[in-house]
Amino acid sequence: MTTNPAERLVDLLDLEQIEVNIFRGRSPHESLQRVFGGQVAGQALVAAGRTTEGDRPVHSLHAYFLRPGRPGVPIVYQVERVRDGRSFTTRRVTAVQQGRTIFNLTASFHQPEEAAFEHQLPPRLDFPDPESLPTVVDEIREHLGELPEALERMARRQPFDIRYVDRLRWTAEEVKEADPRSAVWMRAVGPLGDDQLVHTCALAYASDMTLLDAVRIPVEPLWGPRTFDIASLDHAMWFHRPFRADEWFLYDQESPIATGARGLARGRIYDRAGNLLVSVVQEGLFRRLAS
Repeated sequence: MTTNPAERLVDLLDLEQIEVNIFRGRSPHESLQRVFGGQVAGQALVAAGRTTEGDRPVHSLHAYFLRPGRPGVPIVYQVERVRDGRSFTTRRVTAVQQGRTIFNLTASFHQPEEAAFEHQLPPRLDFPDPESLPTVVDEIREHLGELPEALERMARRQPFDIRYVDRLRWTAEEVKEADPRSAVWMRAVGPLGDDQLVHTCALAYASDMTLLDAVRIPVEPLWGPRTFDIASLDHAMWFHRPFRADEWFLYDQESPIATGARGLARGRIYDRAGNLLVSVVQEGLFRRLAS
């Protein structure tokens, strides 16, 4: 039985091929109302990657979350081979659960080429090293004394070590003073192997874990009682450079706008040297919970 959370993540991303273009993914039994969106995105990207040939890494994905998935129920991923060109490969993936489409993803793969030129804006701030920061679990324990049972279970199964660059805010006064920004250091809690597709799909999984924090930060404590029901609506990623998801990466996140019950968040993922690895954009739905 796999007990290491990183190994469980790799196992979760190891889909069963049931036809040439059809794959089946597990959906763990969780005490959640819906399947975690990062899981569906990561598994769909695995399905797309399994139908490509040659050394063509993913360079972008665009996805829509259409319906909430049910935990504990397998998800079938149907891949359409849209294009196999000399430089680019395009795949469209439909995720189906109990006969209903819950998710759509289009992914593009690019044959590596020598760059005619390169440039990059530097990170917006000089961030502290991850080793100097407490884990999110330690921060919550410091504030609450001990973790609630649900959080304790989640912490044991968490495949990523998450460390917030700014201390978590716990009071209404602290929240009101906050800008809609959040930054975290992350890495898988154990080795993920050497398959670049696994690292790409693992990072797709991780990219959905904290991105909408930036929308919530000026509204409510991130780890306090929720006042909103939150659902991811769509998700887009651009992969600029190779990386390992089991090495520290910085996820710098901001929300330029929240209106009409929707909040937009943008993320930039850097390695420790400040190289931009991935760009992310996501929109989420925020509906106030009934009191």
